[in-house]
Amino acid sequence: MEAEAYRGSCLESVAAAYDVVLITSEEPSWEVPYIRDCVVVPDPTDQAALSAAGRTLADRYPLAGVVTWTEYYLVPVARLARHLGLPANTPEAVQACRNKSAARSLFARHGVPSAASVTVRTRAEAQTAADRIGYPVVLKPAAHAASLGVIRADEPEQLPGAYEFAHRAAGGSSESRSVLVEEYLDGPEVSVECVTHRGETTVVAVTRKTVSAPPLFEELAHAVDAADPLLDEVAPAAKAAIRALGITAGVSHVEIRLVDGRPRIVEVNGRLAGDMISHLVHLATGVDLPRAAADIACDLTPDLTPTRSSVAMIHLIYPDTSGTLTHLHHDGTHPPWLERAHFHRALGDRLLLPADGGDPFTARIGYLITTAPTATAAATRIETALGHLSVRVEPASPARDLPDTHA
Repeated sequence: MEAEAYRGSCLESVAAAYDVVLITSEEPSWEVPYIRDCVVVPDPTDQAALSAAGRTLADRYPLAGVVTWTEYYLVPVARLARHLGLPANTPEAVQACRNKSAARSLFARHGVPSAASVTVRTRAEAQTAADRIGYPVVLKPAAHAASLGVIRADEPEQLPGAYEFAHRAAGGSSESRSVLVEEYLDGPEVSVECVTHRGETTVVAVTRKTVSAPPLFEELAHAVDAADPLLDEVAPAAKAAIRALGITAGVSHVEIRLVDGRPRIVEVNGRLAGDMISHLVHLATGVDLPRAAADIACDLTPDLTPTRSSVAMIHLIYPDTSGTLTHLHHDGTHPPWLERAHFHRALGDRLLLPADGGDPFTARIGYLITTAPTATAAATRIETALGHLSVRVEPASPARDLPDTHA
């Protein structure tokens, strides 16, 4: 299951230190060994239902803290913590993280380097905003995650299709259906993994990213180097962004682009990073971010002392085309540096790439994780591991391009 594949290590880490009681949207399965109790809430974004579940657990146990690593639950969980009198960021600060337009305004107010951004509600407004900002521009939903609905338009002829692509994705959000038209930040992308306790932020690691070619922004690989020289360069901007949003507690995943070598903030996610990045940080530095998130939720000082210095890299496996998975084979070669080879798709599964109307979750087959003394060696080991993997997909028929992107 994908939840276990990407968050299992987080729950395992927290459960090693704490008794965990879970509020979940479905009956627990793989989580059972790590939890003491649970309450099922079909829709955890339903604040009344979530608060009732929290009260039920508070009646059963002396709760010390509440934490989530699910993007769409951040605001409801912050409100739940306030309702239960537990330590947490204010709902207003978390809402600022979730609303990209509000975040841009706060960055501008506090002098944090970001991107020009305009909120629009119609294609005509998007066209006007793009003309004013200047091409290329990026269009994205105001409240989404995982690069869903994010697309680049390089010229006015591409704007109508790009707007429709972002608008469709925005329509699936219960928080905001607005679309942002933004300045394209041209440069390499990184994320900064930060821990904030009682208003003081520690920058733990920087994650270098490999993203797909335009017009989409699929994340294909991540690498964490404990000795990355970029850490000192991006740390001040990441800390400034967290302060601007009013974040005082928890783990944050700050996305940055380096434009002419200078950091510009893309967004701040007020949670643990996805795509196994917290696991990469642990492999590379020894710092346990899920445990830190749990400690801070209980108002305890986390241990952020590095105990390792190496490189860890993940390669996310996608098919070349949308279609049906007909062959998936890894020859079993598992050298010590191949920390994990995980596949969460089965033969017969239908894979749908974002370019064909899907998203990373409908397309991804699995991932490989390698460790090494240097980033170059980690990348070489990824290529070696890929050589032992074979994948075949029967293309969907008929194939479909990005919807009207180039109309």
